[in-house]
Amino acid sequence: MCARLLVVIAGPTASGKTSAAIHLAKHFGTEIISADSRQFYREIPIGTATPDLQERQGITHHWLGNKSITEPVDAGTYSREVRILLQRLFETHQVVILTGGSGLYIDAVLRGFDALPEANEALRVQLQQELEEKGIEALQQKLSTLDPVYFAQVDINNPARLIRAIEVCVTTGKPYSELRQNNAEPLAYPYLKFCMDLPRETLYSRINERTLHMLAQGFEAEARAVLPFRNEQALQTVGYKEWFDYFDGKISRDEAVTLIQQHTRNYAKRQVTWNRRDKEMIFISPDDIAGMIALIEEKLKSL
Repeated sequence: MCARLLVVIAGPTASGKTSAAIHLAKHFGTEIISADSRQFYREIPIGTATPDLQERQGITHHWLGNKSITEPVDAGTYSREVRILLQRLFETHQVVILTGGSGLYIDAVLRGFDALPEANEALRVQLQQELEEKGIEALQQKLSTLDPVYFAQVDINNPARLIRAIEVCVTTGKPYSELRQNNAEPLAYPYLKFCMDLPRETLYSRINERTLHMLAQGFEAEARAVLPFRNEQALQTVGYKEWFDYFDGKISRDEAVTLIQQHTRNYAKRQVTWNRRDKEMIFISPDDIAGMIALIEEKLKSL
């Protein structure tokens, strides 16, 4: 049987992952699996920069808009379902592409995801109340004390993830990051990990420009359409929270746009930090498709 290889295209938001993945998928005649945990949800394609049919250029994409915002997907579920999908795709493809900016979800596929304790409803209610009374900063401070390792990795503006991590830490007496690494089963297939590497100034400029492009596409209207679902976990994220504050009259429209750009840059910075700690990453320009192809072919020959 021919060698099988999973090619991971990681990197911060707006760094060119989608374009690079499509170029590679075309070259190797394969399909793409999204590892962007926000692009799973069909109601919010604009604010999550989900590639439309034209952008996909005829390449089959999996895990794009396949869930509703009322059906939150955790990393463990994603890992299990993607591994089943990989088994099927590798029956007909030598190479499969996994791409996205959600490092936690990529790691869940590659390294497996540990069984964690069930939700502690009483504690969750308590933490939710603390969030409402003291703000997200109180949860950030609590998690940074309980588990500084996971705090450096998680989207600290996502209260649902903060609450879950704190809940596990308090319930078990152990760091969430430690529990996630005990019994996971690594992926059965070899993989190669690329990270899109851009100068910070270029990346930040692309983020600002993409936000304006989203506005032109109807980002505000999209956010208003999902306003009734504002408490869903999928909407506790950059872009929608700022619009909701604007709709509530807390900030102006211009302030909302500026904050979306700023918070997206902040998020990208955390993504860069996450990827820089990964010793397996090959940092490469998103335009160096030939370089990526050469490294993939070299890897395949070695398997």
